[in-house]
Amino acid sequence: MRHRKAKGKLGRNPSHRRALLRNMVTSLFKHEQIETTDAKAKQLRRVAERMITLAKRGDLHARRQALSYMMDKETVHKLFAEIKDRYLDRQGGYVRIIKKGIRKGDGARMSIIQLLPASESLKGASSKRKESTKAQEAGQNA
Repeated sequence: MRHRKAKGKLGRNPSHRRALLRNMVTSLFKHEQIETTDAKAKQLRRVAERMITLAKRGDLHARRQALSYMMDKETVHKLFAEIKDRYLDRQGGYVRIIKKGIRKGDGARMSIIQLLPASESLKGASSKRKESTKAQEAGQNA
């Protein structure tokens, strides 16, 4: 039984899977958007959100933990200096997965995984609040 086994294996042994995710999370923070398969994107989201949470913590131990996982020191510096500032007011949901279609060669489902921009992370929350207050006002006026 696979109860409580959330991690996908991605058809790889553990060391290959770890290397794949380390390279992908480094590329995601370097380019802020990558194209990959759906299964890899879903696994990458877990790792990327964990790294952003470490960056939001911002202490030396968190920086060393991120450096031990990610492959590029400059990318870790970018994460801790620039990227974390976008998400200080946000509690999770830093990454978006957009379904792209099917790859022509092998029929794999493809996705684009990207970091949410700073304006959208705040805009989405405020527009939801505006809609709920408009609904409440309409209910009170009726």
